Amino acid sequence: MSTPAKRKAQSPPAAPPPSSVPKTKTPTPESKSPAHRSPTLGSPAHKSPTPGSPTASGDVQEPTDILGGAYWLQQGLPESDIDSTLGGDDDDMSSTASISSSILRYRTINGRTYHSDAAANKDYCLPNDTKHLDALEIFTHAMDLMLGGKLASAPIEKDLKHAIDVGTASGLWAIDFADEHPGCEVIGTDISPVQPTWCPPNIQFEIEDANKQWTFKPDYFDYIHVRFMTGAISDWDHFYEQAYRVCKPGGWIEHIDTTANPGTDDGTIAKGSALEQYGHLFEEAGRRLGMTQTVAANNLQEIGLKKAGFINLTTQTFKMPVSPWPQDPKRKELGAFARAGLTGDIEGILQYVFGNVMGWSQEEIAVFTAHLRQELKDKDIHAYWKWKLVYAQKPLE
Repeated sequence: MSTPAKRKAQSPPAAPPPSSVPKTKTPTPESKSPAHRSPTLGSPAHKSPTPGSPTASGDVQEPTDILGGAYWLQQGLPESDIDSTLGGDDDDMSSTASISSSILRYRTINGRTYHSDAAANKDYCLPNDTKHLDALEIFTHAMDLMLGGKLASAPIEKDLKHAIDVGTASGLWAIDFADEHPGCEVIGTDISPVQPTWCPPNIQFEIEDANKQWTFKPDYFDYIHVRFMTGAISDWDHFYEQAYRVCKPGGWIEHIDTTANPGTDDGTIAKGSALEQYGHLFEEAGRRLGMTQTVAANNLQEIGLKKAGFINLTTQTFKMPVSPWPQDPKRKELGAFARAGLTGDIEGILQYVFGNVMGWSQEEIAVFTAHLRQELKDKDIHAYWKWKLVYAQKPLE
């Protein structure tokens, strides 16, 4: 059985332009424009937190390298905010919740749906609606391209019996893995029941909050797969302890993750630009929520795995272009899908973090989004996301 057909990607509508906002040019690196002056990073940050948000209970001092929402509103829209994707020029409680009506009572914020409070706390910031899942499918393909089509890098046994995909989201990786290993029982866990029902017979999906006590029996899984969970886990030491407990002696865990801050090897990310600020803002939001956004950058994978007791660690690093700027055809294709995945739902990615956590208005979010889209279309910006894959083994005894 093959993976269910992917829904056709469509270019999302451009962010609605705020009324009476002048259009300006997005900041560019000083090397490209000698007359350019980077915005003052000490500008007062906008503070208008949404009631009930993590910032509403007190006055939170933002770091000096953060440009608040008011700054972006002052900048106005860039000269062009037309989207371009693929077609353009370029606790002691159990972690498992039963499938009941309460699980399906999704929270709604500005028209977007998020996981139910019955499944997990409110700190996870990404939506679970169709628009976000469509974009996630595209990004999953970008991940496949980056990894050369390999579902697993750890030296797992061909005849493994039990595997788990923690944070499975739409379940695409788990479905592919179940297809590739028909004799293996595959479990995919997530806090939202958004996975397809038409699946291989050897796979099942469960509601499970990986932040809590895992419900699986000890020494059970031959392979534990974790992908893109940055910003979703509050205590990585606890996470890896749970993984170690349920991992079979001699079994493997594999965790690939990234960091919000994009990188560049030639200084083409302008200081004060939307792309540069994107990472800073997510890191600050993660700090406020207690859900770090610097898993890969701070070596939390290696530190946590070793502390839990895993051995034979192997680390691999990757660079994913944020747009199709590379000359190499394969890298260019990778960048095209990465950009399509991001721009397919920038609004959903930013909505909770910028609005509920950072206290931005919808208008401020819309203007920032327009600048970010514009920069992602600029092939002179040679930015990439830094990914780190770490796999490790549980000792036989």
